[in-house]
Amino acid sequence: MLQHVALIMDGNRRWAKEKKLPTLFGHQKGYKQIEKIVESAQLHHIQYVTFWAFSTENWKRSEEEVSYLMGLFRKALRGNLFRKLIAKGGKIVVLGDLEAFPKDIREEIAKIVEESKDNIGIQVNIALNYGGREELVHAVQQIVSKNICKTDVTGDLISQYLYTKDQPDPDLIIRTGGAQRLSGYLPWQSIYSELYFTETYWPDFGEKEFDKAIAVYENRERRFGR
Repeated sequence: MLQHVALIMDGNRRWAKEKKLPTLFGHQKGYKQIEKIVESAQLHHIQYVTFWAFSTENWKRSEEEVSYLMGLFRKALRGNLFRKLIAKGGKIVVLGDLEAFPKDIREEIAKIVEESKDNIGIQVNIALNYGGREELVHAVQQIVSKNICKTDVTGDLISQYLYTKDQPDPDLIIRTGGAQRLSGYLPWQSIYSELYFTETYWPDFGEKEFDKAIAVYENRERRFGR
């Protein structure tokens, strides 16, 4: 049963460049795809969808681009996307270290997370300032701070200190934009995930492309190491 799909939304800047548009237009168009994919996931009865919206490495981009992305996050947090999702019973969870974000963005995130925490519809995870190694370091630090005996440290215990605690691991990870790597995305959780890579840039990845990825997944046999 397909419970959890995670996505790496790659190709925004290349999409804009090929269309001879300003680079930032790609991010704007890409943002609009999120709602389409959430709606498609609901039609497929998928319970969890995770979007990697901003990595720990993205801070290294130009000041102009980072500033634009912060503005886009503000627009998304205050706009209809999350309002509609919450109204329909959706739950929003943020994965990552938010301390690096401006205070107003942290406050807006806290509002929608709190408002939706008891909802039982589709859960949308937004990975912000997320890095896989950073997540594992954070988990280890939390375990050490609890003075847990080393003989009690198990895989299940570590999972409970990850950002995705109490969630199933991704069944399917989709990366758009042509690259065939995970780039540190959900390294602990992805060990048995099926991977789907597509040349399609994220701003062009709509319902039909999502359906195609699901169809490929459904034709695979998952062995889980057996």
